[in-house]
Amino acid sequence: MAHLKVLAKDKYLKKILPAEGLVLTTRKNVFLSLCNSIMSQQLSTKVADIIQQRFVVLVGSKSPVPKQVWQLPDTDLRNIGLSNAKVAYIKNVAHFAINNGMALRQLNKMTDEEVIAYLTQIKGVGRWTVEMLLMFTLGRENVFAVDDLGIQQAMINLYKLDATNKKQLKATMLQHAQNWHPYRTYACLYLWKYKDA
Repeated sequence: MAHLKVLAKDKYLKKILPAEGLVLTTRKNVFLSLCNSIMSQQLSTKVADIIQQRFVVLVGSKSPVPKQVWQLPDTDLRNIGLSNAKVAYIKNVAHFAINNGMALRQLNKMTDEEVIAYLTQIKGVGRWTVEMLLMFTLGRENVFAVDDLGIQQAMINLYKLDATNKKQLKATMLQHAQNWHPYRTYACLYLWKYKDA
């Protein structure tokens, strides 16, 4: 696996790399992935899974389309456990998808930064959310989520970084991440795994 060779050049990261490399997967329904991302924000994985299952039941499809979600009453979405803000954000995503498109083939023609610029136009969708989409839905290999708390904690621990100055911390993290091109997504996957272990 090419990514393991590149990442192993980093003496810190090398310590946590497995013998067998991880494989990135892709998903076809970008709209659903973005809705799931919003639904799971600031929730435990267990709670997020329950709400996502209720969402699929509510819509009546494992692969909902934007129009179906746009037409749902807000109260129905609140009843599955979503806050008012999340209901609004999911409706914003549906509205944007209907009017501007969000198809996989459309996004596949864009660079990572273009996808971020395109989707962060939606109120309630931030850079971190789109970075997760790039990694776990579009399967992009070179995304570094510098704002992710788990990545920050893993790197503070592994690289013995000083966390007192957030701005300086992120700058140092980005400096280290330069060495991981073009496989920064994989580095994130291993850092998350390391943190969870």
